[in-house]
Amino acid sequence: QVQLIESGGGLVQAGGSLRLSCAASGLTFSSRQMGWFRQAPGKERELVVFISWSGDSTYYLDSVKGRFTISRDNPKNTVSLQMNSLKPEDTAVYYCAAGQTRYRDYEWSRDSPGYWGPGTQVTVSS
Repeated sequence: QVQLIESGGGLVQAGGSLRLSCAASGLTFSSRQMGWFRQAPGKERELVVFISWSGDSTYYLDSVKGRFTISRDNPKNTVSLQMNSLKPEDTAVYYCAAGQTRYRDYEWSRDSPGYWGPGTQVTVSS
């Protein structure tokens, strides 16, 4: 049974920082595409960032470039999202996502990830 669990969400003022983490049971994070989506009330879910299965490339939503950083944490069983210079428009539920299989990258701009966490709330006040 696969479970992804996010942590680190909370309330922060504009300009502040948060670090989200995602851990899993029943799933290997190493050599697997990992990423984060978010969904604000009344808005569609959008891809925020992903890291390729090999870790040699990343994709960032234009609006978060230079502010957010994805990384795989030692011992390669946790993925994190460092969020700096937060803006009110970043307010959303953030979801950890994992590729269906290892050793493959997916087109998450059009295809749904294989696994999802339940989400963690990030609220940025102005």
